[in-house]
Amino acid sequence: MNRTTLSLIAAVTALAAVTGFAAATTPGEEDTSGRAAAARLPVERSSLLCPEPSQSDLAETAYTSYTPETKGTEGVGTAELVPAKGGKKGKAVVTPKKPGTPVAGDATGAEAPALTGTADGALAPGWTVQQTTSVTAGSGRGLLGVNCSEPDTDFYFPGASTAKGRSDYVHLTNPDDEAAVVDVQMYGPEGAIKSEVGEGITVPPHSSVPVLLSTLTDKAYTNLTLHVTARSGRVGAALSDVDEKLGGDWLPASADPAASLVLPGIPKDAKNARLVAFAPGQDDADLKVQLATSSGKIAPAGHDTLHLKSGMTTAVDLGAVTRGEAGSLILTPSEGSVPVVAALRVTRGKGADQETAFIPATRSIGARATVADNRAKGSTLALTAPESTGKVKVTASPGTEGGTATTKEYTVKGGTTLSVTPPVPSGLKGSYALTVEPVSGGPVHGSRMLEKKQGSVPAFTVQTLPDDRGMVSVPKADEDLSVVQK
Repeated sequence: MNRTTLSLIAAVTALAAVTGFAAATTPGEEDTSGRAAAARLPVERSSLLCPEPSQSDLAETAYTSYTPETKGTEGVGTAELVPAKGGKKGKAVVTPKKPGTPVAGDATGAEAPALTGTADGALAPGWTVQQTTSVTAGSGRGLLGVNCSEPDTDFYFPGASTAKGRSDYVHLTNPDDEAAVVDVQMYGPEGAIKSEVGEGITVPPHSSVPVLLSTLTDKAYTNLTLHVTARSGRVGAALSDVDEKLGGDWLPASADPAASLVLPGIPKDAKNARLVAFAPGQDDADLKVQLATSSGKIAPAGHDTLHLKSGMTTAVDLGAVTRGEAGSLILTPSEGSVPVVAALRVTRGKGADQETAFIPATRSIGARATVADNRAKGSTLALTAPESTGKVKVTASPGTEGGTATTKEYTVKGGTTLSVTPPVPSGLKGSYALTVEPVSGGPVHGSRMLEKKQGSVPAFTVQTLPDDRGMVSVPKADEDLSVVQK
């Protein structure tokens, strides 16, 4: 084999490992083409973007970075999160040193910037950063949590609003050396909302741009679906909800449009769960709505089906749907198979002491999922097996300041939700990370609720547990001398 052919094969392998380029088959699928199966290798580089935490002077923000240990990685690798300041090099907020040990950083007040970060080598596969902000008074008070996200070009946010008393911002962060151009389109109960202001928004290199949704329309809409697309470049996108009366939190993007969706981990004491759903294609969608409880699936009273008109946002208040035990919402097609997106806005507390959080539809834990910034008290893990029974292994990492990792296995019966206090590392000091991996059975979806009492306010936030995409399928390359003969 000559040097040119070897170089081409090496280039294909490197491209797949760095960018996440996937082969035609995914895990669990059989390649029937007769070709050798693609190898599963750790990614070699990851990027994460954290939005500007808060506009409150009272904000206290904690950043927790964690990379689970991954077989097949060599060396230590490097990673850092730095302020997004137009390319100007700033002091790193967190600088992890090795996988398997979480690292924490912090920021205070309204001046904390958005962050951009990269990790390579052994720190890249499954790199996770949790941003948790506590605001004790004023608009948006409560606990606001978000997993810093990968840059992308397409996002859906069902559950946005321009209603009176709400201040919703979509934060657009550009990690690259070239400007990104982004369109922000809103969909209300009657369809697309025209707004020239939301078209062609320029996000400078290594910068973040917050866009107040109420500036994109003159009309107040209680329930909206936001669609963010990048015409050029790529961005990180996250939606912050600041409510004058009901606290605030981050609304992450929903999972990609799909015919069936899982929204895991509605708290047992939820006073109301509002489902917001949207069918982005040309066809209407008819959905079966089910709640997966600890004992099986039930239909929410009066809301067992949902009809979505194409291009129009639909919202349904399910009330105290969990009735004292944690549950997960499962949406499946009752007729046809039309891709949809969805999210839940969950409310806890009473009167002036209510607080809200969001649960978007999410992918299954896949090969592995990780969530950082768990505390000795106040963390709850919800696991849902929408169809067949699944068994998972949950690993609690050492703490940011000390402790010894521990592992526990859980079996989730098909059609149920298992809500547990997750394992805590022995001798814990600081916060720690949870990693969830499948052991056997069907797919499992999950989320983590973090709660911390603020006076009489039951402050909380929920983060879902999708596959961390730390592994990538690299297609097997065969010698083909015709490549160098053309």
